[in-house]
Amino acid sequence: MWRVLADHAEGIRDTHLAELFDADPARFERLHCECGPLLFDYSKQRLTEQTLARLFDLARQQQLPQWIDRLFAGDPVNCTEGRSAMHWALRLPEDASCSINGVDITAQVHEQLRRMDRIVHKLHSGQWRGVTGEVVTDVVNIGVGGSDLGPQMVAEALCDSAVETSSRLTMHFASTMDGSQLSQLLRTLNPHSTLFIISSKSFTTIDTLSNAETARHWLEHTLGDKPGVLHCHFLGVSSAVQKMTDWGISEEHQLQIWDWVGGRYSMWSAIGLPIALTVGMHGFRQLLAGAHLMDEHFRTAPWECNLPVLMALVGVWNTNVLDINAQAILPYDGRLKLLPLYLEQLEMESNGKSVTRDGKLVEHSTCPIIWGDVGPNAQHAFYQLLHQGTEPVTCDFILPARRYHQNRDEVTEELISQHELALANCLAQSRLLALGDAALKNPEDMPIHQRYRGNQPSSTLLLDELNPYSLGALIAMYEHKVFVQSVIWEINPFDQWGVEMGKKLAVDTLGWIRGEGQVEGVDSSTAGLLGRIVGA
Repeated sequence: MWRVLADHAEGIRDTHLAELFDADPARFERLHCECGPLLFDYSKQRLTEQTLARLFDLARQQQLPQWIDRLFAGDPVNCTEGRSAMHWALRLPEDASCSINGVDITAQVHEQLRRMDRIVHKLHSGQWRGVTGEVVTDVVNIGVGGSDLGPQMVAEALCDSAVETSSRLTMHFASTMDGSQLSQLLRTLNPHSTLFIISSKSFTTIDTLSNAETARHWLEHTLGDKPGVLHCHFLGVSSAVQKMTDWGISEEHQLQIWDWVGGRYSMWSAIGLPIALTVGMHGFRQLLAGAHLMDEHFRTAPWECNLPVLMALVGVWNTNVLDINAQAILPYDGRLKLLPLYLEQLEMESNGKSVTRDGKLVEHSTCPIIWGDVGPNAQHAFYQLLHQGTEPVTCDFILPARRYHQNRDEVTEELISQHELALANCLAQSRLLALGDAALKNPEDMPIHQRYRGNQPSSTLLLDELNPYSLGALIAMYEHKVFVQSVIWEINPFDQWGVEMGKKLAVDTLGWIRGEGQVEGVDSSTAGLLGRIVGA
C-alpha cells in the first residue's frame, strides 16, 4: 500500500490547494466531520477522497480494527512492558461493565473518584486545616511529566470554569528538578496553610521526590518535626501504596492509580486531582464524560466520519508520503497556552520510536516534530517561516466558536470583540497558508518578496466553546490519533525507554559532581565540563 500511496501522491503533487477548492465548491462539506462539541475540518489538507480511500486500505492492511478491539478489550498492547493501556477505562460511567482477568475495573476507578470527591469537598469547604489549625488556602502539586503537565494544562485551560470555594483555594505546580519553581513558591506561601500533593506513578521519580523533600524540610523548619506535619500537609497519588506510606503519607490521604495507566495518559485518574480542585468534581466528571464520548465515537464510528482515525491518517499522509516532518499546534485561545507543550509530550514521547513491536528497525518516518504556541503570539514569532520559509509544515488550528457570551455588560462586549478578532485571525491565517496568492486581490502587482506560495496544509478543530466536556473530547481525540498512527507504524506508543538511560547515567554523574570517586570512562567534553563545574 505504501507504493500505491506514493504513486497516488505523484499524480496530485502539482495540484495546488487553491485548485482543489476551485474545482470543488463543496469541498468543505465533504471533508469535515463532527462529534459532539467538536468539528474537524481537514479540507485544507493536500488530499482528495481517493487519498482517503487508499489510506483506509492501508489501515486495514495494518489491522487497525483488530488493534482497536485489543485496546478496548484490555489486552497487553504495551508489549515491551506486558501491560494493558486502559486510560479509556478511567472515563467509563459508573454503570459501565469492565472486568479484566476477574477484576472489576469500573468499581476500582469509581472508588478512587469518590475518595477524590471527599478530598475536594474538604478543601473547598475550608475543612482541611494545617497542623496549627489554619485553613488550607494553597495547594502545590509536585510532579513531573504526565503528573504535572496534563493537570496544569487543563487547570489553566478551564480557568473560566473554576468553582468558587469558601477557602479561596489557589493551585500551584512545581516540577523542575533544579528547584527553581518550588523556590519561588516557598518565598510567598504560608507553611501553616499550604498542602502539597506528591504525584508520581512509581513514587521513585527523583525530580518529584527531591522537590517533596525540600517541601518537607521547609514545613518542618517552621512547624517542627512532628508526625502531624506530614499528616496535615501532604497528599500522595501513586500506584506504589507502600512507598507512599514509607515516605510518611497517611493512608487516608493517599489516592491510587494502576500500572495500566501510562503517565502521559494519567490526568483522567487521581493524578487529575488539581483539575478537580480547580473546576470541582462536577467539572472533572464532565471532562471524563467528554473523553468517554470520544472513546465511544472512536470505537464505533465509521472511518469516513471518525475524527481520531481521520486525523491520524491525514498525519500519516503528510509525514510518510508528502515528507512533511513538522507539525505546528496553534490554539487561538490564551487559555490553551500549554496545549502545544502537552501535545509535544503526548505525541513525541508516545510515537518517537525507531523500533517496531517485533524488534526491527522501522522502515518509515514515525512521529513528526510537534511544536507550537498560542496563535496570536505565534503570528509575531514563527508565522514568517510558515508563510514564506523553505520548510513545509502542517498545522492544527484550534479555537472555540464562542466565549464571553453568558453575561453581557460593557466590558464583556469589548471582550467579545477581542474573541471575534482572534477568530478572524485564525480563519485568515489558515486560508492564506492554504491558498497563498489566490486568497489575495491582484497578487501579480506585488513584488516577489511579498508573494505567498500557499499550499501549506492545515486542519481546523472548532469547539462550540471551551469547557470541561469539550476539552475532554479534544484531548481524547489526540490520544486515539496517537494510537492509530502507532498501529500504522507498527510501534508501541505506551512505553518510553528512550528517556530511561539518560536518567541512569545521571546517577554516576551526580556522584562525580559531589566529589564521590574519580571521573572515568567518559568523553572529553563531559570530563571537561565536570572539571569546570567541580572547580567552580
